[in-house]
Amino acid sequence: MELALSDPVPNRIYLDHAATTAMTAAAVDAVMSGMARWANPSSPHAEGRAARAALERARGGVASAYGWRHETLLTSGASESLGIALGRSVVTRRLLSAVEHDAAIRAGGESAWLPVGSDGIIDPDALRAALADQPRTLVAVQWANSETGVRQPIETVADIVHQAGGLLLVDAAQMPANDGLSDHADFIALSAHKRGGPPGIGALLVRDLATLRPSGGQERGYRAGTENLPATLGYAAALAEAEPVDRWAMLRARLDDAVRRSGGVVVADDSERHPAIASYHLPGVASAAQLIRLDASGFAVSAGSACSSGSMKPSHVLAAMGWAEAASREVIRVSFGRTTSEADVEAFIAAWRGVARATRTFAA
Repeated sequence: MELALSDPVPNRIYLDHAATTAMTAAAVDAVMSGMARWANPSSPHAEGRAARAALERARGGVASAYGWRHETLLTSGASESLGIALGRSVVTRRLLSAVEHDAAIRAGGESAWLPVGSDGIIDPDALRAALADQPRTLVAVQWANSETGVRQPIETVADIVHQAGGLLLVDAAQMPANDGLSDHADFIALSAHKRGGPPGIGALLVRDLATLRPSGGQERGYRAGTENLPATLGYAAALAEAEPVDRWAMLRARLDDAVRRSGGVVVADDSERHPAIASYHLPGVASAAQLIRLDASGFAVSAGSACSSGSMKPSHVLAAMGWAEAASREVIRVSFGRTTSEADVEAFIAAWRGVARATRTFAA
């Protein structure tokens, strides 16, 4: 039976790149190349060795993109990476910030919780207090929050964690590849499909394998299953292309200003945030109503993380920041990708202002 995919909906503007983003052309080409190398990388024959060599080159490309000189375990994505680190790290206690991704919360099980302020940022003094007399604690922190874009001060957090004898797990799935964690994190969870690579592939960067219990199988005995060569090649190819961080920052500044002038509120406005992720509150208009109206106008945005927004349940992230449930149900997320243009943002601003005018909250 032949299965056909429908063509993308034309004449629409996609602003939900934090949920997933399009594969780059180089990533698509690399995946297709990998599909032609169908031998098992664990096989000892010539075909298997050739597949292994290609896999290891791609693994090295992933590590290099993050300035990582330690172990790189290939996984199916950030959710699995978080599950491995939280479930099999050699610690006696787990401490998660209250604004972690749902995947970390699910994997964390019986974890302790670290509060954040109204700015979405971990309080260093609260972290020190939580780690007092708890020397073997794994602390899990999302580098850039997937709903608000708020960035945690990783260097400060790492210093506190390590001084207390703990380990630091950073969820870096939303952040463009860079070496900002290479001297600070003990584990880093990564995902390809957020960075222009294919879905179904990611990595767990590990500083010291002795801090992780093995499971047997592939990946040096830390993850069972035949390695996904095509996806790994696509992931490395995507990371080799720099993302337009400076352009994103300019576009988000323009959108932030327009939202303020249109009667809206920029969530965590005063915090350091991801240049391509922002959440906006339009008082009096439910998130669902905003999404319906914007979708009908040709815009794809979301009401928070895609892993939880389908249920339209209240955001635990905003609740942790002190938002009332009613207000949190009036927030949407807008996120940019490599293809987002100034024209896209200007068109969205016009649509947002249309929603604001309709509710008589338009300011300027």
